[in-house]
Amino acid sequence: MKKIIWVSIMVFGTTLAAGAQQVPLSERMASTAMKLWKDSASAVRWSYEQGVVLEGITNVWKQTADKKYFDYVHHYINALVADDGSIKGYKKDIYSLDNILCGRSVLMLYNVLEKEKYYKAALTLRDQLKHQPRIAGGGFWHKKRYGVQMWLDGLYLAEPFYAGYAYAFHEDTDFNDIANQFILVENHMRDPKTGLLYHGWDESREERFANQQTGLSPNFWARADGWYAMALVDVLDKFPADNPKREKLVAILNRLASSIKKYQDPKSGLWYQIMDKANAPGNYPAASASCIFVYALTKGVREGYLPASYLRVAKKGYSGIVKKFVRFGADGQVNLKGTVAVGGLGGRPYRDGSYKYYLGEKVEQNDPKGVGAFILASVEIERLVHLSADKGKTVLLDSYFNDEHRKDITGRTVSYHYKWDEETNNGFSFLGHVFNNYGVKTLTLYQEPTTENLKKANIYIIVDPDIPKENPDAKYIDPVHIKAISDWVKAGGVLAVLNNDTGNAEFYHLNKLMAKFGMQFNEDRAKHVEGEQFEQGAIYISAGNKIFKTAKKIYVKDISTLKVIPPAVPALTDKNNVIVATAQYGKGTVFAVGDPWFYNEYTDGRKLPADFRNFQAANDFVKWLVEQIPKKK
Repeated sequence: MKKIIWVSIMVFGTTLAAGAQQVPLSERMASTAMKLWKDSASAVRWSYEQGVVLEGITNVWKQTADKKYFDYVHHYINALVADDGSIKGYKKDIYSLDNILCGRSVLMLYNVLEKEKYYKAALTLRDQLKHQPRIAGGGFWHKKRYGVQMWLDGLYLAEPFYAGYAYAFHEDTDFNDIANQFILVENHMRDPKTGLLYHGWDESREERFANQQTGLSPNFWARADGWYAMALVDVLDKFPADNPKREKLVAILNRLASSIKKYQDPKSGLWYQIMDKANAPGNYPAASASCIFVYALTKGVREGYLPASYLRVAKKGYSGIVKKFVRFGADGQVNLKGTVAVGGLGGRPYRDGSYKYYLGEKVEQNDPKGVGAFILASVEIERLVHLSADKGKTVLLDSYFNDEHRKDITGRTVSYHYKWDEETNNGFSFLGHVFNNYGVKTLTLYQEPTTENLKKANIYIIVDPDIPKENPDAKYIDPVHIKAISDWVKAGGVLAVLNNDTGNAEFYHLNKLMAKFGMQFNEDRAKHVEGEQFEQGAIYISAGNKIFKTAKKIYVKDISTLKVIPPAVPALTDKNNVIVATAQYGKGTVFAVGDPWFYNEYTDGRKLPADFRNFQAANDFVKWLVEQIPKKK
């Protein structure tokens, strides 16, 4: 027998304790995945199964800022996408939605690195969707070989990529098509009695698996309903807030979530292979489906699509997954049992969608679909740790004083530099992720700050105000803005000002605002760094710092220092220079630092040596800001 390491698991505290070591389960399973499926050119495959794994590992990178996870996805996709954008192993003419899912990793790499080859590869996949055969109602065929059929699987395989592409490259009308795919499926495939969706639908009613009246396959396969639920929450990430069909998608998710809850096993917290037949002979709890449901429900709550009551369902499900399916080997590897290898309809040998068929498919350990889904579920559960700290609060990022523009690869002029959804080095996507972990909603203010529009914010961030060399239409902080901002702070607002060094930011008007709080940015450039001599930008943080309680070594380059007088006080110093200052002003709080600092280049883990803890500093910063929000009495 294999030796098993006995461990204690804090399912909702995010960590796994093995002796003195504490490592989140998402990271341990990601390590298993990276061992099982090498990112070498000879081992990689362009397949939807690996696409699920890549999505999981990408989410671990965003949660940890550990570059090894980004590097894995980067190397994996690089081995498949040539410099001209062609994709190894991809065949357009079979029109299989299976081929689309890995495109999400391609989009991620383009959004981070902006290399043209990834854009070309994504364009290839988008072109497939443009020509994908459709049923009469407009839904994508699952594959060319499965004509006039829609499967629930296809919604996850295609629609999140479709939405990500539409969002990145301004194809806004595509969101109507995306929504219609979900609406069409629910209209035709949802069972009114159970609220569940049948796995497949043959519009022609010619397939042997199809009901002659409805065209539907005969059973509710759990993973298929899971794919549909997961597709919904992932598409909603990118779906425009002002598109009227967004509300319809949220309503569909809520109807499905109600049925998912209904068919959860009350004892184990898991979901069965055939969802409505838990007590039928041979039926069993399904690992991958249970993981997918936990992911969809947890994310649905975190994003505000579902009521908070679904967290109890998700947590119970996750506890059941760990107890039933997770095994810890003596070599430290985490393994996942209980994933059915495949579930399909038609083909050769023929799959008739019967109960016997679904229960007859092989169940495997460490199937990539299960492993990827478990990583995704684990990350979502781990994001709950601070979620209730200030759920319902809002951080508002200025894009009025910092309002640079450029043309993107499509030729469209876009706002850029220190934006929430910007995943390049210059973006704040990692900082936004941390705010979201605390339940804080990230919004952007494109208009001038006023008494009225600041009311929507609990935290307001001003970063690197423009100068004419950056923006010929630079807008300055005028007395009317100073009054609106300072009155808002006095009433309890939390202001964070992230300036820049001399020559790269506007000082005169900004310092008029900062004077209200006893602060002035010096027009200097401290901590200058030559090339990659990163130690020149190192700052060591002493124990007991009121803000940075976990980060002990950080990197700050080319920074304007601060002068402070009461009510301002230094919060971080380096060789007698004030690096960070804070002030209490009325009921509110002000934070100031002379650098944008928390942007991706120094927080996403890809550039700095591992001993710098800028991502930890960003977590400390957000935690502290949230703690400054006045509590309601």
